[in-house]
Amino acid sequence: MARQLTAEDAKQSLRDHVAAKGAELRAKYGPVIGWAELQLILEDRAFVRYPCRIEFNPAVLGPGEFAYPEARGEKPEDGFTMFVHPIYMTQLALVPYLVLYQLVLVNYGAFASAHDAEAFGAAALGLGEQEYYQTVCQLADQLGGCDCH
Repeated sequence: MARQLTAEDAKQSLRDHVAAKGAELRAKYGPVIGWAELQLILEDRAFVRYPCRIEFNPAVLGPGEFAYPEARGEKPEDGFTMFVHPIYMTQLALVPYLVLYQLVLVNYGAFASAHDAEAFGAAALGLGEQEYYQTVCQLADQLGGCDCH
């Protein structure tokens, strides 16, 4: 008799999947993913399931929140606006760290966890998950009131 899959199995499967997608993204757009590459990635439906554009606007961001994808309509196919805090407009080379972290929400919705975001972003940027997490934390710390440590 086959073993029954558990919720933990599903979580691990998603994490493995997002890490593999991150590695594929790096293979296609890396090894360095900066602002220009990020613009191409956002147009590539193999990596960003729904239309997504970046807007440097804190309107929907909570305190200490660096970025958030907001749906532009009732259906995911209507696309998303990735709101990024304007403080990062002068750090465009680092914006991919923040946007890649949030892209799992665009692609997988509420099923995606912070661990999935870290696995995807780290693989896409060719970093270890801890190194990626620390960089995201340092960027988030610029907003104050963040407890990443």
